Amino acid sequence: MTDHRYLAAGDVDTLAALVMELAAQLHVERQRRLALEEALVARGVVDLDAIERAASDAAVAERGRAALDGSIRALLRVMTEGGDPKTPLRGEALG
Repeated sequence: MTDHRYLAAGDVDTLAALVMELAAQLHVERQRRLALEEALVARGVVDLDAIERAASDAAVAERGRAALDGSIRALLRVMTEGGDPKTPLRGEALG
């Protein structure tokens, strides 16, 4: 049996930092989305059923997939490029 190691020691720290950064971003985005939905529903601009229908729309899903692909490419670039290991979360990964 061959022992495979996919991440070098420094890469594990970089990966952990990326995971924590993504978790923090996800929390902020979720809170903002919920607040926006609540504000729109409270003002009668939209109802929750309309939000659900929009969320399941194929065009919306495709835009979401495209945005996800771009984000993943940026994060993978951080993992594959060299540089100062003390700064794993460069601006290009966060934009």
